[in-house]
Amino acid sequence: MRAMRIFNCGSLNIDHVYAVDHAVRQGETIAGGSYAFFAGGKGANQSVAIARAGGEVVHVGIAGPEGRWMVDAMREDGVDVAHVAIADRPGGHAVIQVDPAGQNAIVVYGGTNRDLQPRHVDAALASARSGDALLVQNETSAVEHAICAAANRGLTVCFNPAPMDARVAGYPLDRVSLFVVNETEGEALCGCTEPEEIVDAMLKLYPGSCVILTRGAGGVLYGDAGARETMEGIRVAARDTTAAGDTFIGYFMAGMQAGAATHEALSLANRAGALSVTRAGAQASIPWRREVDSWDDRLKSQT
Repeated sequence: MRAMRIFNCGSLNIDHVYAVDHAVRQGETIAGGSYAFFAGGKGANQSVAIARAGGEVVHVGIAGPEGRWMVDAMREDGVDVAHVAIADRPGGHAVIQVDPAGQNAIVVYGGTNRDLQPRHVDAALASARSGDALLVQNETSAVEHAICAAANRGLTVCFNPAPMDARVAGYPLDRVSLFVVNETEGEALCGCTEPEEIVDAMLKLYPGSCVILTRGAGGVLYGDAGARETMEGIRVAARDTTAAGDTFIGYFMAGMQAGAATHEALSLANRAGALSVTRAGAQASIPWRREVDSWDDRLKSQT
């Protein structure tokens, strides 16, 4: 039987990361303690996480000329980048402030991520079959088209509405199979603030879908028409939370691709996300599956 293929229509960014005492406030100028740049972008991060988890993923996106090294790195990680184009204008980038607790504040410039067209999506999905999956975030253009095109082909549509903005309300969300949201995104979608209420409200708004609510150190909530599950967070010394959510999503998708039960895929993703926050950077922080397994062994030996 042919394995599920994952197509990820997602962003590619260069992350400019500054260590700060606190996130800069309006009218304030502060000194950065250190500077580094990393490969990032929510879409690219999630594709890399899928590949490092042992999964297979086709990334669909557009990078700027300064981002060729990112595309090469994704290829080396095992991501299929045949549908990543290189444009002749600046690509996406992010300015990220990270405080001593590992919490961040981010400004994102879309760049070439906003140049993604329906024709790029259709070219990638031409080889897709019913039972495959589309993963999409909200950092690129053509999101609405991608959701509809994938659903029309019988694909499972996984939507991570990040960053949350006014465009999301106009998307065909009734065609989404799986929502992965944090508490801020969940509240924006349904108006509720309590985690359990967010999951319940989203399932009422979008019957037939599944909902994963990520809460950082607070753990994960999962819900579908017939089940609810709560998974506690794993307490770690956080260094940088930039790619924690992306790591979680990529590992969950890879787990489902491998045929894991939902509980097993959630548990794997939860552990991988926790390990990622102990490291600096976006893609640089995403662990390989062997590292997650080794970390599991160390955690078990301490209990």
